[in-house]
Amino acid sequence: MSDTADDFQSAFWAAKHALAVANAAAFAHHGVHEGQQFVLRQLWSEDGLTPGEIARRLGLATSTITRAATRMEATGLLRREPHPTDRRLVRLHLTPRGHKLEHAIESETDAITERALTTVDPADRASFIRVLRTIKRNLDAG
Repeated sequence: MSDTADDFQSAFWAAKHALAVANAAAFAHHGVHEGQQFVLRQLWSEDGLTPGEIARRLGLATSTITRAATRMEATGLLRREPHPTDRRLVRLHLTPRGHKLEHAIESETDAITERALTTVDPADRASFIRVLRTIKRNLDAG
């Protein structure tokens, strides 16, 4: 492996891991597991989505969202309701507890983001986000 590939892979993994650990610690105080914030964010935006709709929006497998929804239902964050026109589907609806967490989770996310980027110049922040989006497009195209 080239030095550039090793440096990129190692640095990216370390940053991704550090972000996941920080998220897990912050969200655990609210009974939310790391990753569930993305499902919650979709439902805060549009309650009543199906697992497949959420999966498409997040670029994940439906089975991943179904497993997350099962765990989230068990902890009282959401509930499943039959789809009104297709009995094979369910819609995911936030519970009052799930709704109430919106501001707390968003505050935690903002604080972690600021902590992660605190010493990064604002212009570099914007550039970094563009680079991350480019990396995703490159990998999606391959």
